Amino acid sequence: MLAIPSKRFTRTLVEFLTRSEVDALLAAPDQYTWSGRRDYAFILVAVQTGLRLSEMTGLRRLDLVLGTGAHVRVVGKGRKERCTPIAKSTRAVLKAWLREPHSDVLFPNAKGERLTVHGVQYLLNKHRRIASKICPSLKQKRVTVHRLRHTMAMDLLQEGVDRSVIALWLGHESVETTQIYLAATLAMKEKALAKTTPRRGRPGRYRPGDRLLAFLNDL
Repeated sequence: MLAIPSKRFTRTLVEFLTRSEVDALLAAPDQYTWSGRRDYAFILVAVQTGLRLSEMTGLRRLDLVLGTGAHVRVVGKGRKERCTPIAKSTRAVLKAWLREPHSDVLFPNAKGERLTVHGVQYLLNKHRRIASKICPSLKQKRVTVHRLRHTMAMDLLQEGVDRSVIALWLGHESVETTQIYLAATLAMKEKALAKTTPRRGRPGRYRPGDRLLAFLNDL
């Protein structure tokens, strides 16, 4: 059974958000409200860490380390623990958020409980609609935590971070899983093309010489 080849299927390109789309999405939540501040912190952490949906909703206050070497601790697939570093800007937002009175869950719902899958998608859809007024390209895109995860991976890849480091960052079992991001962006392909020497071929139809034709006839 192991020798049976897997079924061939069309592999779609990884979809991610551009920098301008992320900026518009982060500008959408109303930070004068409790839910707006929660949503802003949630989106910022998701796009900066690349955590999975279950990892984001499962975060607790005690999973954060905001001192020297600030990071967030998660237990991902296969019960494997990993630590993901947090940028200074994200750390400042989280410090302010931790001063808000709420439960041990880092990003709770109005009842202080863990956000559901539908609850997360609702808040992302709401802010995408608002952000699309500033950034029209978001109208054609579906924003999910997984797409924010892809966005983080693409940012690392385009900055020249090694695939093995990206795999560790995202909690991939194998470096080969990270291979899908190599085909996702035209920008990297265009940079690679710019480094190549252009072919200086002449237009016209190729006509083989008599020696080549004679050789082919003798085959």
